[in-house]
Amino acid sequence: MKAIGIAGYGKSGKTTLILKLSRELANLGHEVAVLKHVPGTIDFPDSDTSKFRSIAPFVSAISPRESEITVKGRKQIVDILKYCDGDFVLIEGFKKEKTFPKIFCIKKEEDKVTLFDGLEIATAGFDKDIVDFDIANDEHIKKLAKIVVEKSFKLPDLNCGHCGYEHCYELAKEIVKGNKTIDNCVSLNPPISLKVDGKDFALNPFMSDLFKNTFLAMLSSLKGFKKGHIEIDIP
Repeated sequence: MKAIGIAGYGKSGKTTLILKLSRELANLGHEVAVLKHVPGTIDFPDSDTSKFRSIAPFVSAISPRESEITVKGRKQIVDILKYCDGDFVLIEGFKKEKTFPKIFCIKKEEDKVTLFDGLEIATAGFDKDIVDFDIANDEHIKKLAKIVVEKSFKLPDLNCGHCGYEHCYELAKEIVKGNKTIDNCVSLNPPISLKVDGKDFALNPFMSDLFKNTFLAMLSSLKGFKKGHIEIDIP
């Protein structure tokens, strides 16, 4: 799954932009997920589900049309992304996150000074004189959606250093500049892949080698074993 941040200060057009981008990406045939940062508590209407949430740390609700899961406690983005289905996830808020590119919603020129972190790929807003894309302009939304398709990515935030940079943030900035690509992330391209319930888990090179060498050591002792593509299924 690819990700892109939609960040900015309050009332800068983030929600409107996400709604319009989601529709346009869907028109292009893509499935879109949305992940939103809420500064306070997550409020729900008075219902049985909300009553359960006051007692149980994990509550889920299933209806014929949709399902919902709530988990108590602060989670990292990577924890929630495991539940997201889709080709792209639009992440609203999380200005301090450093592992994906961002579209910044700008209300005034000085916002750029405090928001820009080297991961900006475009600016959007309602004042067309200070931004790259006018949120009210449907043609601009179409162009912005194409940029999302071409430039979105998500690094695993493992900070393993095997790409040549100490932190994923440094690699992310180079990808945004066009100097590197997502293929330079060793952890996203390990010699082995791990999936749990169909969801990919990123492995840093140390863990990847540990899994690989352990499995090969055990399998090599089996009669008739030959090297080749190995699949291990643990139900």
